[in-house]
Amino acid sequence: MPPHTPFPATDAPSQLDVAERLLALLRDTTTEPRPDDQLEALTLAVAADLPVLLWGEPGIGKTAALTQLAETLDLPLTTVIASVHEPSDFSGLPIVGDDPAEQGVPMAPPDWAVRLVRAGRGLLFLDELSTAPPAVQAALLRLVLERRIGSLQLPPGVRIVAAANPRGSAADGWELSPPLANRFVHLQWTHDHDVVLRGLGGTWPRATLPRLDAGRLPAAVDHARRAVCGLLTTRPALVHRLPSTETRRGGAWPSPRSWDMTIRLLAFAHAAGSSREVLSMLVRGTVGDGPGLELLAALERMDLPDPEELLADPAGAELPERGDRRQATLDGVVAAVRKRPDRSRWDAAWALLVRALETGAPDLVVVPATTLAALRQEDWDVPESIERLAGVVTLSRRADQSQERAAARTGDPVGAGR
Repeated sequence: MPPHTPFPATDAPSQLDVAERLLALLRDTTTEPRPDDQLEALTLAVAADLPVLLWGEPGIGKTAALTQLAETLDLPLTTVIASVHEPSDFSGLPIVGDDPAEQGVPMAPPDWAVRLVRAGRGLLFLDELSTAPPAVQAALLRLVLERRIGSLQLPPGVRIVAAANPRGSAADGWELSPPLANRFVHLQWTHDHDVVLRGLGGTWPRATLPRLDAGRLPAAVDHARRAVCGLLTTRPALVHRLPSTETRRGGAWPSPRSWDMTIRLLAFAHAAGSSREVLSMLVRGTVGDGPGLELLAALERMDLPDPEELLADPAGAELPERGDRRQATLDGVVAAVRKRPDRSRWDAAWALLVRALETGAPDLVVVPATTLAALRQEDWDVPESIERLAGVVTLSRRADQSQERAAARTGDPVGAGR
């Protein structure tokens, strides 16, 4: 057997070449359509042209999400580490011209801003925002709100997204100043175990722009304005409420500016048919948890069917599928009959309860049926439909009585510990 002859050095790949091939294989990942509430909320806010701030612990995937979002939306990504820049990098550097007395002193923008203007579109990613000192945060105010850097105006096709770590986990972290914080939609970025596992296996979720229904646009705007104005009419103290602590002032809180942002997000979410979970992230991330939850409750009431319309046509009534919304609808129907009682409305309410019994959980009709029965006047005949509800109400009462007897034997009041 002839002795082994090694390949010439010029033919054999170097170890760095082999390493590069391995790295290329590791970088070769794919994406798939997959429901992801926080990714949908981010994409919706970007579509609404509002600055977004992602809050999350280091290594949680904020930068990766922004990179993937830019690729999916075909937007050139420009990353700027806010903490390593000077205030003049965002406000512009003064350049003395030929005749300052006549022409003034223009403020020259940085090169990355010039590239964005030339491209006409892009995703500007302001990373490590919570490590930027107060002077830099002040310089960022005009960039985030007016899209101006020095004397340069960023084009409408540029979107702004920032990322920050909580102060406790940020290197030399600062709280965000209230003026800067109030310009962002704040989204809490967390990891989903299943998404991470599938992504590490090579497949990540795909970000897509929301599909806005062109036919719903006028109704979406009207819906959003009515919701916010209706809430602030009854809760005027929520129009502007600066939090008392430094940490909370660096997050989402209500102001005329943030309520205006909320209207925009509500309109986009309504036109896109977004879920309540996505809407909750956006609303609470704009005006804060308390005001946001109040607005969500007001939206729930707005979205409930009109009791008068249900009473006018019980046979054709469409009742909500979700249990809590159906319960609130039936309670509203009974309240409407109590407010203006007459025989025809009373009968119509019974027909609605029967319809609810046939299409949903029986226990939801117990309280409305009991209350409606108490509204009967002496000259009103009992409708035949009530017989179909009698068994449900009787069973519920027996269950309550059994619970009371059990509580009496143990000496524990009914409902204690609930």
